[in-house]
Amino acid sequence: MMSKRHLAASREGKVDRNEKKRLRERIGEQLDLSGVRLTDDEAVFLSDFIDEYDEKYRGRRETRTRSYPGWSSDGKYVRTEKVTDTFTDEVGIRTDQEYWDDDGHSGQSTHYIKDARGILNWFKERG
Repeated sequence: MMSKRHLAASREGKVDRNEKKRLRERIGEQLDLSGVRLTDDEAVFLSDFIDEYDEKYRGRRETRTRSYPGWSSDGKYVRTEKVTDTFTDEVGIRTDQEYWDDDGHSGQSTHYIKDARGILNWFKERG
């Protein structure tokens, strides 16, 4: 559900300068805005995301698994990847990635998304 602020911005197509400054300050309290330019819609989205974080996102987890073929000097192999995204206690997303190759190789990594552009890209990638 869109907030009244988001609906108003969508109808008018623009957020006034003072409102955008206020939105950026609010977003900057929770997310890294270093070197980030935000459109009006992005600023409103992030503000709404922060406002709704506790009730809608905190603790939510999403896991995706996929397999695909690859090639190495030893020949063809199949890699299986498992990616789990978790909305952390503080505003942000932790991404845990694991992989297993059918030739015995495996690995894992963890990445934290705590910046405004990273959050926007995460949502954009998921439609």
